[in-house]
Amino acid sequence: MDNWVLKGVRNLVNETAETKEISPTQVKVKVTHLLISNFDALIFNGDVAAQYPKTIGRFAVGLVTEVGEQCYGVKKGERVYLESAKSCGSCYNCKSGKRDRCDDIQLAGRDFDGFLRDFVVCEYTEVSPLPDSVDNLQALCIEMVGIAENIYDKLNLSAGQRVAVVGQDCLGNIIAQVLQYHKVIPIVIDNNPGNLEKAKKCGIYYAFPADDAIIDNVMEATNGNLCDAAVYSASSRLPISLPSRIIGKKKSLILSGFTSLHSAFDARDILEKDLTVFGVTSAANYTDSVINMLLHGAVNTDCFDKEIISQFDPVRVLTERCENISSSANSKLTVLKMIF
Repeated sequence: MDNWVLKGVRNLVNETAETKEISPTQVKVKVTHLLISNFDALIFNGDVAAQYPKTIGRFAVGLVTEVGEQCYGVKKGERVYLESAKSCGSCYNCKSGKRDRCDDIQLAGRDFDGFLRDFVVCEYTEVSPLPDSVDNLQALCIEMVGIAENIYDKLNLSAGQRVAVVGQDCLGNIIAQVLQYHKVIPIVIDNNPGNLEKAKKCGIYYAFPADDAIIDNVMEATNGNLCDAAVYSASSRLPISLPSRIIGKKKSLILSGFTSLHSAFDARDILEKDLTVFGVTSAANYTDSVINMLLHGAVNTDCFDKEIISQFDPVRVLTERCENISSSANSKLTVLKMIF
């Protein structure tokens, strides 16, 4: 059985996985589809630290092949989403019963073994059954939608307020769609015309290039008030100083996603405007609400460029992803089809 283990930087090897018996509270899942993400590429390239050896692969869908006798709500043969982020269980908040406020969210492929393997044995609470109407591609985007929902919760905005979303890779696009689902008005900014066109196809009205007219365009879209908040996608090739220029005083700026690029803030706007800056990079405990959102059409994934590969070399795929992280190619969804 395949099990792709990262031994060191760009040292990914296929080891035969040991057959593992399940406990009464565990399930065994055959991985069927895995999304190769920027996060996976950054771990592969050594830009995100992981403790080796580690099986990589953060986002996956599979079929349940075995179920322990004390598992509830999960059946053999059921299609499930494998949780890619979970609470640590050991911090103060987790021990106090507030796992949704965990101080050390654990991520698949970095903190615990990921899903680039044939079979996964895990606790039944670490998988979520998928309705038939949520297809595999939508399911692979569950955590990205959860990150967007996490951002919306932290911004605590009201309907009609305007948020700049800088960078329209897949995550940036999903963030804009989720904000619009909650009746917050996204103003998306990207220098790739194709990404702006995808945003418009998803119903985003305000979509601007980051050119010399960007301030004027934002002012017109906000009736001269600038934005009520901004979200910067870390894989964007746009200046990280841009979002702080287009939001008003005492507003929030959120950084999200993963990148290998090192950027420097222009502290002047942050200090003069008294901005609050923080990061959102995971969505533990959001899966159930996200599946419900997908059932209600909150996010359209049909507009994304897709590459579904059934015959693949993970080393080659991850190497190509590393090369494309800082380019417009990062807006493509690359899916490994692992069952025939």
